Amino acid sequence: MSPYGLNVQHLSFGYGAGPVLKDVSFAIERGRFCALLGPNGAGKTSLFSLLTRLVTTPTGRIEIAGNDLRVSPRRALATMGIVFQQMTLDLDLSVRRNLSYYAALRGLSGRESDHRIEAALERLDLTEKSSVRARELNGGHRRRTEIARALLHDPEILLLDEPTVGLDPASRAAITRHVHALCAEGRLTVLWATHLVDEVRADDDLVFLHRGKVLAHDTASRIAGDRTIEAVFLEMSSAAV
Repeated sequence: MSPYGLNVQHLSFGYGAGPVLKDVSFAIERGRFCALLGPNGAGKTSLFSLLTRLVTTPTGRIEIAGNDLRVSPRRALATMGIVFQQMTLDLDLSVRRNLSYYAALRGLSGRESDHRIEAALERLDLTEKSSVRARELNGGHRRRTEIARALLHDPEILLLDEPTVGLDPASRAAITRHVHALCAEGRLTVLWATHLVDEVRADDDLVFLHRGKVLAHDTASRIAGDRTIEAVFLEMSSAAV
């Protein structure tokens, strides 16, 4: 079995004549939280589009939980839970109904579906909100609902693309704390795309992406050294590539 939850090697991608990603390579060990940190326009969303097969490229290789995305796309995608930057809940359905609808799409039903929904609600502290319609939730609880939904099929890797955009500081901190806790529970591998340095912890893996290139990949504490992550981020973001 591959030791990596996600393994990206020599990935390049562009729209028209302009390259967006340039020979991107990094690997995340199973059970690790990895922050994909970069300013707006760094290529984070394009990378997520490739990881989720919304777009494809003939270059490079993507392995998800040991499955080659090009060779076995259905098997690879089945191991992932995904939270996109744009909210995708049905606002007219309750939290529970949003989860049960997704469970049905994943082929889950009956007691198995009910058990997983209850477990997901409890893990994300949503049990008391389960009967509330999504449009009546605040931004933080909507995000928690999307994360709970993404975990229903017991994925091995969870991808989150700028999951705290537009949330207040308290909600951002709560979502970040919840996902770190989920990762600490066991084998879940997390790739968390962000441009906010305060969402990165010292012991997290950190991939710094700028102008389509990986400038650094290590734990955040090793990359920062005796400086702050914010100082390193500002320095790398201002550097020409």
